[in-house]
Formats: sequence, structure tokens, C-alpha cells
Amino acid sequence: MPAATGGTGSEGSDRTLLYFGWLTLFIYLATPAGYLIDIQTSYLLKNELHASATQISTFRLLTGIPVYLAFAFGLARDHWNPLGLRDRGFFLIFAPVTAAACIGMALSGFSFEGLAVGMLLAMLSSRFVAAAYQGLVALVGQEKLMSGRLSALLNVVSSVPVVAGAFASGYVSDHLAASQAFFLVAAFNVLIAVLALWKPESVFGHAYEKPEARGGDFFANVRRLVRHRAVYPAVLICFLWNFAPGAATPLQFYLTNELHASDSVYSYYNGIFALAFIPTFVLYGYLCKRVSLSKLLWWGTIVAVPQMIPLAFIHSANLALVLAAPIGLMGGIATAAYLDLAMRSCPPGLQGTLMMLVDGVFALSARAGDLLGSWIYNSGAAQGFTYCVIATTVVYALILPLIALAPKELIATRDGEPGPEVDARGGT
Repeated sequence: MPAATGGTGSEGSDRTLLYFGWLTLFIYLATPAGYLIDIQTSYLLKNELHASATQISTFRLLTGIPVYLAFAFGLARDHWNPLGLRDRGFFLIFAPVTAAACIGMALSGFSFEGLAVGMLLAMLSSRFVAAAYQGLVALVGQEKLMSGRLSALLNVVSSVPVVAGAFASGYVSDHLAASQAFFLVAAFNVLIAVLALWKPESVFGHAYEKPEARGGDFFANVRRLVRHRAVYPAVLICFLWNFAPGAATPLQFYLTNELHASDSVYSYYNGIFALAFIPTFVLYGYLCKRVSLSKLLWWGTIVAVPQMIPLAFIHSANLALVLAAPIGLMGGIATAAYLDLAMRSCPPGLQGTLMMLVDGVFALSARAGDLLGSWIYNSGAAQGFTYCVIATTVVYALILPLIALAPKELIATRDGEPGPEVDARGGT
């Protein structure tokens, strides 16, 4: 492993990776937007409140409003210093608030309106936690020239709660009361607040005093963000990558209604799908120190474009579960490379803003793609799901020309290799 910059060697890098590993695990287990609550809520809406595919997609779209406006929370992170503790202050304040919102939903009973209000509150407070997390990761990745390794680590660790949540939500749906999922998420939020009491020197030592952390006043920062040309290809690529019309509600309805699978099969599919990403995330952690980001972006995207095509040929629930593994393997390099690109693209002092802009774009594109996919599925009769798969493949192909728009000097280096200075006034 190459020595990290910023006054720490490989030992400091190891401690940095350890800290972000634990933080990432708790963040993804605690998010109200995660599989554990999201899938459970969709089951509640579908089975108990008899909502249609379009109604479920609309619910997801509306309750995700705080996520779509995530850049505002990122701006708050970049300008606000709660409790004088910077990012740790956000964890200490808003993780307990999110826990309280989840407990409130679990105790109040379930209705469409009640779930919508509770989810909006939980999503709102969790965005402050996410902003501190995303901003801190990008800042440290830039300062220590380890955005590729952090991308690989974050993707591997975040896959664990995704996989666990997918399998656990299927079990909960079949055997346990739905309120237990909300209590679990509340407990994980409490753990984030506990972790915020830890301040490892390898992460926080002088991190906010270095050039990468220095910004300006609010309006100057907004101008710098708009003028920073690296922002646009990174954000657009992330939007297209998560805009998958066939991957969520249409697939859930196709499995349960057309193939007559149980609700748990959709959860198990998502679990296998997410698990299959992990080997290629690990591979990315190896390759990013030896191959430039430019090559990894091209290679990963070319492999990922046909990722969803196998779904057009499933005719049984068992085949869907078998194909989930190769489908997941095809997307790992691209996913890690896009996060690496986003971290490298952050203007100085605006890591929280850009990373939360990307986070919001991910969520908005997923919900919008799901809504479009639900419309295609409902309007296409017997071929509706096949049309969803075709639409997803076309969207992924559009990523290729965007890679050419990324600043060449930004993506020409390997992880740990010094690159050109970023112009804080908006250029690269």
C-alpha cells in the first residue's frame, strides 16, 4: 500500500480505513432509506394498505424529498460547526433525532399518511448525518490521496448492511411484525452517536486546517461550485447510473405477480445482487493503486452497460436468484469508479456540498427511474418488464460519452499518486 500523504504513513492509512469502516457500517444500517425500512414499507403499502405499483413508487418519490435536496444539507455541513465539533457535532445531534422518528413510526400504527410523515421526518434528520459523513470521507480522501481506497472500502462495507437488510427484511416480512425494523434502525442511529465520541488523530488531526478544507463565504462557495467544471460529468454520470427503470418496483411486481414468487424472493434477489458486488469492489481496491481512474471508468462502464439484460430472460423465481450474482458482478467496478470520481471532483471546502449533491442525485434518479419503470411496466402488458430492461440498458450506454467530458488531469492518476492542484476559484 502506498504511503498516504498529509503527514501519515501506511499505519495512519490503516487507522483511517478502520475508522471509516465502522462509521460506514453504522451509517448504512441506520439510514431510513435503507433496504430494511424501504422494503418493509413497500410490503406494508402493498399487502396491508393495498397500494398499486404506481402508488408505492409515488410514496418513495415523495418521502425522498429531503434526499433530493441533499445539497442544501451539504452546504449546511460546509458552513456550520455544531457544538464546535464539526462533523462529529452533526452525528451527536441528528442521529438521536432520527432514532426518535423511527421509534415514533413503530409505536403509532401504520397508515399511508402516518408512514409518509414519519419517513419525511426521519429522512430530514438523517440527511444532516449523511452530509457530515460524506463530506468527511471526501475531505480525507483528497487530503490523503486515497479516494480510490476509500471508495472500495465504503462500497464493501456498505454492501454488508444492504445484504443483511435485504435478507432480514424478507424474513421480517414473512415472520415478524414490521415495527421491529423501525426499532432496529433506531438502535443503529444511537450507535452512530456513540461512535461520534471517538476522535482518531489519523482522521481528524488538522484535517480542517489543510487547503482542501478551506472555503469562502456562502455566496462565494456557491459561485465556485457552479464554475467547477469537474462537477458536471461526475453528477450526470451518477444520475444515469442509478436511473434504472426495471430494477425496483417493476421487478418486485414481476416476481410476485407474474412469476408467483413470495415477497421474500425479491428481498433475497436484492441480497444476492448486492453481495455479488463485493468481489469487484475488492478488486477495485487493488486496481486503483495500479491503474489510472480514467481506465477504470472506461472498463467499468463498458462491462456495466449490459448489466440488466439477463433480467429480460427470467421465467422463474429460482432463475432470478441465480442471475442476481452475475448481474451484480458486472456493476462493481463502475460503482466504485463513479464514487472515486465524485470524491476527486469536490472543490476545496465544498466536499459536503458536492457529495450530498451526488447523494441527492442518486436518490432522485432512482425514484424517478422507478416511477418511469412502473409506468412502462403497467402500460406494456405482457412485455412491460422487457421494455423496462431495454430502457435501463439505453440509459447506461449514455454514461460512455460523459466519461470523455471529465477533466483528463483529474482522472489520469492512480490512487496515492499526486495530481494537479485544483483551482479553488472554479477550474481544475
